[in-house]
Amino acid sequence: MFIGKWNRSVILTYVGLIISCFGFWFCSKHQTTQACACLVAAGLCDLFDGLIARSIKRDKFEKLFGIQLDSLVDAVSFIALPIAIIFSDGLAQWYTVFIAAFFAICGVARLAYFNIETSKPDKRVMHYRGLPVTFTALILPLIPALLCWKNSLGETLFIMQFLMIIIGVLNIANVKILKPKGLAYPIFLILGLFLTGFLFSL
Repeated sequence: MFIGKWNRSVILTYVGLIISCFGFWFCSKHQTTQACACLVAAGLCDLFDGLIARSIKRDKFEKLFGIQLDSLVDAVSFIALPIAIIFSDGLAQWYTVFIAAFFAICGVARLAYFNIETSKPDKRVMHYRGLPVTFTALILPLIPALLCWKNSLGETLFIMQFLMIIIGVLNIANVKILKPKGLAYPIFLILGLFLTGFLFSL
């Protein structure tokens, strides 16, 4: 009756997208830290959706659909939502538009490259090439969390914009980034849950 896939192999990806939509809603209400909390939570969904998908038997179409779906959701959650966050309180300057554009271009270029890499014959990959856009969900919200007591919102957003430039460069840099494995998953989970709860409490 419907196109696409709606089974449990992609359910967590859709949940991450729903959380990101709540992030946009918080942006519209000028609740920046809560939007950052949604960014972290969406990142946790992305961290584990691949593990769930690989644990389920899938045909070739389901695997290809999962790859494309993941990248499209990443573009919303980890490119569009961070841009909405830095504009959320109306404190952005004219140059923020260029920062946002640079961040977006680097992010979508990284996703396009990733899609090409994952379309190659199956092989064990031990590292990423360039910083995955998902890492934005852990890096960017650290700024309001660490500086909430010492900096005004305007100063915090300015630092976040500067960090977005660095993230954009790392997205397209020809550097190797180790893939999370083993203990990295529970560590990221604990850190992400703590950061999400802390940001919601601000």
